[in-house]
Parts: sequence; C-alpha cells; structure tokens
Amino acid sequence: MLDFSRSTLPIMEIFYTIQGEGFHSGRPAIFIRTAGCDVGCVWCDVKESWTISKEQNLNIEAIYNLIKNYDSKFVVITGGEPLMHDLSELTLLLKKSGYEIAIETSGTSLKSGIIDWYCFSPKKFKLPVDESYSLAHELKIIINHSSDFSWAEEHAKKVSKDCVLYLQSEWDKKERYLPEIIDYVKKNPKWKISLQSHKFMNIP
Repeated sequence: MLDFSRSTLPIMEIFYTIQGEGFHSGRPAIFIRTAGCDVGCVWCDVKESWTISKEQNLNIEAIYNLIKNYDSKFVVITGGEPLMHDLSELTLLLKKSGYEIAIETSGTSLKSGIIDWYCFSPKKFKLPVDESYSLAHELKIIINHSSDFSWAEEHAKKVSKDCVLYLQSEWDKKERYLPEIIDYVKKNPKWKISLQSHKFMNIP
C-alpha cells in the first residue's frame, strides 16, 4: 500500500480560481503549481516558478489536504514544468478521491501519472518529446512573433485530428498580435483563439 505521507513534490502554490485559458476556460479549477522549470521562456509571467527550494517540498497527503475542501473536483497541474516531476502518486490519490485532472505542459518530459486532459504548449526554448503530440487533447501556441504562426502549423501537423488547436497572444504583446491572430483564425478556421481571461477579470 502506498504511503502518501512519505512521497513529496516541490509545490510553488495551490489556489482555487477560474481557468482562464484554452478548452476549459471559464471553469472553476484548483491549480497545483509545481516548482522547477527546464524551459525558461523569456516572456514567462511566473518566473518565480523556475527554481526549487527544499522548503517547497510537500508530501502528497499534505497537498490533498490543501485542496480537499474546495468545491470543485477539477484540478489543473501546472508549473513551472510539472512533468519534470513524477506525478504518479499525486494523480493516483486525486483519482481515488474523484478528481478530474488536467495538465499544462510544454511536453519536454515524458508523461507520468493519470491525466484526463493534456494541454500541450510547446516552446521554442526546448523541444518537446515525441509522445507529447499523440497525448495532446489541446495544442496551445503562444504568439510572441509573426513567425510563430508558421511554427504553430508545424506542430499542428503532428497532433491527432481530434486535438483542439488554439492560438494565444503573449500577454504583453496582445495589442500587437491579437488583431493578427483574429485575422489568421478567420482565414484558418481549424484554429481557435485562447484568451487569458483570468487576467481581464483580475483574478489569479
């Protein structure tokens, strides 16, 4: 029998909010943000998640105790880069407790654990592993430069036909690129637009 009080994960923060991006936008969600990232996007808005300190290590049982009283049964594991860590025991406990689990990942590491929804957001700073394309339920490409549209199409060729395709402007450049995204999606309707609606609502 697994002892969930012994296994640990580095956790930067846990909070209950509304999912603001992608397929599950608008849905109440418990976010579990792991610490540590091996990608390091220059425009990352949570750079404090890149590093790991020993004080951030929480055992799996403690993580569960921090979320169990929230009303939602939908958990989003994000980072940092969550797949740097073995998520097997955390996701096993969550599934045993009736949770639906989504992950937000750049796909640079192999999947671990039980994941119901795989949001794949590849970055130019470190290439993803091949399995990420077949696992992806959702492909989310951040547009930070006009060249990113053609880069997005290269990734779209590799995911399954059922994968939902999203383009999302980098937040600080939304005035510059959102009009381009709107025009591009109108001409290429296989894509949808993802907005960081939580930022418009001024919530975490």
